[in-house]
Amino acid sequence: MGEFLMDKVDLDDVLDKFGVFDRYHAVSGIFLVLGMAWNAMWYFNFIFVTEKVEYRCADHLLPNNTSANASTTLWCANPAVCSEWVYDNPDSFVAEFQLACQEWKRTLIGGVQSFGLMLGSFIIGALSDRFGRKTLIVITGVTGAALGLAKSFSTSYWLYFALEFLEAGFGDVTSPLFTLAVEMVATKSRVTYATICNVGFSGGLLVVLIAWLVPYWRHFQRVLYAPGLLFIVYIHVIDESPRWLLSQGKKEEAVHIIRKAANQNKLNIEENLIDMISCEKDEGLSFFTVLGNTLKSKSLLKRFIVCSVCLIACTFASHGLIINSVSLSGNKYTNFALSFGLKLPSSILSGYIIAKFNRRSPLILFFMACAALCIGQPFIPKSKYLLWLLILTYMAGKLTASMCLNTALIYTFELFPTKTRSSMHALCLAISKIGSITATQTPLMMAYWSGLPTAMFGGVALVAGLATLLVPDTGNKNLPNTVCEAEALEYSDRIKK
Repeated sequence: MGEFLMDKVDLDDVLDKFGVFDRYHAVSGIFLVLGMAWNAMWYFNFIFVTEKVEYRCADHLLPNNTSANASTTLWCANPAVCSEWVYDNPDSFVAEFQLACQEWKRTLIGGVQSFGLMLGSFIIGALSDRFGRKTLIVITGVTGAALGLAKSFSTSYWLYFALEFLEAGFGDVTSPLFTLAVEMVATKSRVTYATICNVGFSGGLLVVLIAWLVPYWRHFQRVLYAPGLLFIVYIHVIDESPRWLLSQGKKEEAVHIIRKAANQNKLNIEENLIDMISCEKDEGLSFFTVLGNTLKSKSLLKRFIVCSVCLIACTFASHGLIINSVSLSGNKYTNFALSFGLKLPSSILSGYIIAKFNRRSPLILFFMACAALCIGQPFIPKSKYLLWLLILTYMAGKLTASMCLNTALIYTFELFPTKTRSSMHALCLAISKIGSITATQTPLMMAYWSGLPTAMFGGVALVAGLATLLVPDTGNKNLPNTVCEAEALEYSDRIKK
């Protein structure tokens, strides 16, 4: 009877024997963190490249320029009266492409980036399930670096616009990198390793230092993107996900990686245990077949809708608060650094909380806290004596928004089965770009009320918090391998109740 029960061994039973801080996972984690950090810098570079620059009409220069700023609105209302513009920074993106009175073109760069990320996620997620996590990390990393360098040589606004779209669509390593990080560890280590990966995203804070040291936007992008060509070395420094290899029927390759990891950690694992790891090859489903099968399951369809709503809210609030931070009183570099720097403590704090208290309840709490802080912040009197409270509340809202995003990424990932996990997670991420696309346009809303963007961030967080009540918890549960196992998560929740 004992031999019959041991015919198959779940991969988690073997991965349980590995520690995330042992040599193999520690070294792999370093490269995953570096990849996430570099990708984060690429993600937010447009904030400094397309920064707002003041300008005035050269035909109507006034003594000491005393009323030039006030006159700009009138000139833009009737641009025919001005034949030439003078920019405060003649080497800026706005000046080189002559974007005076075309504020929409400046903010559109952030919007097309998010749109590219949205469409690219459909493709990258499906390719990741088809060709592997490692393969897509290398391809997207090198492609992103090459297209980013090409942007720095743009000779026209629309050429830059097109390259921004292509880079975002085909040069984002986030999805395959995060998928690999979560799949290469056991259930008990999932949150810890995913948190370490998320901490890497906070490394994107270096973009502030680079922007300060290299202010000219063309040179800034060359310094930023050139090191990304080194993603090619990831062919040799990281391994494929054993979980994905097993889903493809490539048991020998998966076993080789597990033995390699055991040797590096000087860990003795019974050969019989490794040989009996279950291996089930998938059917080679296309992306649209995956979507169709998901829609057939009412339970997974509901999760897909809720996950999409939550991630839209997370990206809208988190990215919107970062983008609008440069409009706060004070130094733009300092404000951006403070806002983006909250990614590190938010990753650590949210990781600790969801490891202790599962997923759903903490996520709802984070959403509600974000809603309260963001809706309340605009109503704080704008007095110089309360400036500290205004900024503190704004940053606290950003902290909770980042905690929402960190938790939602892990939570969403755990709700779908292995054979379709990357595709469905990528699909949810793609739809979530609706939030980041909208977020890039929120600075324009300040013309109606300065507190409107922040209040909107709070409103969507409130809606997402309520929607989270509709999905099951996944804490301390094995990652589901099939649709049936994924649906069973909901039944286990009902039994507990």
